[in-house]
Amino acid sequence: MEDDAPVIYGLEFQARALTPQTAETDAIRFLVGTQSLRYDNQIHIIDFDDENNIINKNVLLHQVGEIWHISTSPADKGVLATCYNKTSDTKVMTCAAVWRMPKELESGSHESPDDSSSNTQTLELLCHLDNTAHGNMACVMWEPMGDGKKIISLADNNILMWDLQESSAKAVLSSSAALEGKGQLKFTSGRWSPHHNCTQIATANDTTVRGWDTRSMRQIYCIENAHGQLVRDLDFNPNKQYYLASCGDDCKVKFWDTRNVTEPVKTLEEHSHWVWNVRYNHSHDQLILTGSSDSRVILSNMVSISSEPFGHMVDDDELSDQEDQHQEEKIKEPLQDSVIATYEEHEDSVYAVEWSSADPWLFASLSYDGRLVINRVPRALKYHILL
Repeated sequence: MEDDAPVIYGLEFQARALTPQTAETDAIRFLVGTQSLRYDNQIHIIDFDDENNIINKNVLLHQVGEIWHISTSPADKGVLATCYNKTSDTKVMTCAAVWRMPKELESGSHESPDDSSSNTQTLELLCHLDNTAHGNMACVMWEPMGDGKKIISLADNNILMWDLQESSAKAVLSSSAALEGKGQLKFTSGRWSPHHNCTQIATANDTTVRGWDTRSMRQIYCIENAHGQLVRDLDFNPNKQYYLASCGDDCKVKFWDTRNVTEPVKTLEEHSHWVWNVRYNHSHDQLILTGSSDSRVILSNMVSISSEPFGHMVDDDELSDQEDQHQEEKIKEPLQDSVIATYEEHEDSVYAVEWSSADPWLFASLSYDGRLVINRVPRALKYHILL
């Protein structure tokens, strides 16, 4: 049964960290990290059974603190990293660590857990990413196509490259770079590009977006004043190697060609408050998801800057002459960029939106009040893209 109705799951705690389980490409699975000051924090493993439209969940204890960011290994279903708050001597530090979930929970399961097995389990600590010398951790990024052994963390104004050794029980700092200059030099977010043999990352600090070469740890491009206010998030187009999306507190989403950074290629102005998140669909790069403090999730169709700006190319052999002429006219005329749908199931700021790693038509959004919503790309659009 395929239904376009959203499926809603409520956590009892506030939350802002969400990730798909990247290495899981069969089952639809997301991980959510909680932010509770009074209780032990948790990671909720959310398995979505799309045949029956129901959610199964498992809960893992994350006893070290509030979770600000969560990311999963692209190679090992059981391994994840969190950035979390730790209070020591009245000072709050944001630290990062790599964890392993219990063996039996590594793969997405479609059976409902029976009551005996849904007892809360604990994460196994593999290693800390030691940031005592570098400041607060903003995020951890895994090398996208890698074996899960290379990660980069952003800490205050430092980019730190780590090698995970001995089954990830040890993280060795292999190289680093620091932001230099005046003003608020603090990274807010970053993304590792899947292109150029995974040798580039993009970072956001204040209103600036920068590209870095991970081999030399040098800056390769800089988009100053990319946004009028703080840049919150970035994402790379999975199919077009120079295309990058950014979003921020000026309520805008901008698309850049990193070879020419003087002007954005396109700007979206659909949100009425800070845009926290922007995500390209992994399979169909015209589909863009954004989440904002205006409590809305917006799905846009940015065809004009996608890898198929003229729609799906049709084989000549399949067309009669008359159709052929009609098809040629159609091909000359690009499809229009548009907002496909605005989702209003949230009542609080939407801090995260993510596409499923297993189903390209399915995505999740998370608002601060702990509400997780699973939605699908409207069926009509899905068939329009596929047919």
